[in-house]
Amino acid sequence: MDALAALAQGRCLVAGFHVPTLPGGSPQFAAAMKPLLKPGVHKLIGCVRRCQGLMVAPGNPLGVHGLADLAPVPGRTLRFINRQAGSGTRVLMDHLLAAQGLAPEAIAGWFDAPEDSHLAVAAALASGAADAGPGIEAAARAFGLGFVPLIDEDYFLVCLKDALDHPAVAKLRAALADPAWVQALQGLPGYAPAAGGGQVLSLTQALPWWHFRQPKKAVPPAADHQPAQPHPTRLPA
Repeated sequence: MDALAALAQGRCLVAGFHVPTLPGGSPQFAAAMKPLLKPGVHKLIGCVRRCQGLMVAPGNPLGVHGLADLAPVPGRTLRFINRQAGSGTRVLMDHLLAAQGLAPEAIAGWFDAPEDSHLAVAAALASGAADAGPGIEAAARAFGLGFVPLIDEDYFLVCLKDALDHPAVAKLRAALADPAWVQALQGLPGYAPAAGGGQVLSLTQALPWWHFRQPKKAVPPAADHQPAQPHPTRLPA
């Protein structure tokens, strides 16, 4: 969300964000993204597909297979380390928690001091500061951690419509459509090329769950015109 805010403020030419397919919609993602992305103003560029999940200790000794396993049980309380508010991964975690009907208060560490990147979460887990945290598989593998996949998501780039003709944006789009980009992703755990790598996508095309149109307010029927009646003049007593 910070990247989208930077784009809205003119502090960058291209920003990136990630979001799952969300066929049923998501109040969490809609609330976070609608104020920052406008149909007809912004255009998306296909970039990459990746998997988000939970990073855990090597071998997953605590048997974590989903968010529900983070809730404490008699004799065991897992320590969770979260991402910072405003990050796409934090929005994703809030969405998944709400979708499964889980209370964040029931997860130890959900509201504690967060980390600002996937690698920072992985480093905290590798040091023993926590038992589980959200992230991508590539970060987990970089620190020798276990990885529990939760959901696939699309990583998009976004720019203003007028910026599509910028030479740097054109060069970036060409790189994302190049076979060399696909080959590079093959060596990165948890990543796959996007179906429309380098292609320009409309918001409605890429985010079909996002209902842009709002129902029009009903217009009350016009009352019959009645000529105004003059107020009687009050004479001084």
